[in-house]
Amino acid sequence: MQYLYLKEQNIENQTEREKEIELIRNIIDTREELKNANKNFEFAKDDLVDYYVYEIKANQAKLNYLIKLAKTKGIAVDMISDIKYRFLDEEAV
Repeated sequence: MQYLYLKEQNIENQTEREKEIELIRNIIDTREELKNANKNFEFAKDDLVDYYVYEIKANQAKLNYLIKLAKTKGIAVDMISDIKYRFLDEEAV
């Protein structure tokens, strides 16, 4: 019997547009995580320095992958910024 994780089932049931929107949200979230890790790194001491270096590298690798994936789908960075602001406007309403 084949088991699918919940996330995989959700992705399989999405339309192409919904997949693109989720990709854009992941890019936006990853950018924010990277920005926060960089800020935290500036104030880190002792063992936390290594932790934030790892977190920065991991988030940068994830962001590079997601941007590469977005480019293959024809999604430009300008589109991502535009959609980010639309999401923020929708959440404010």
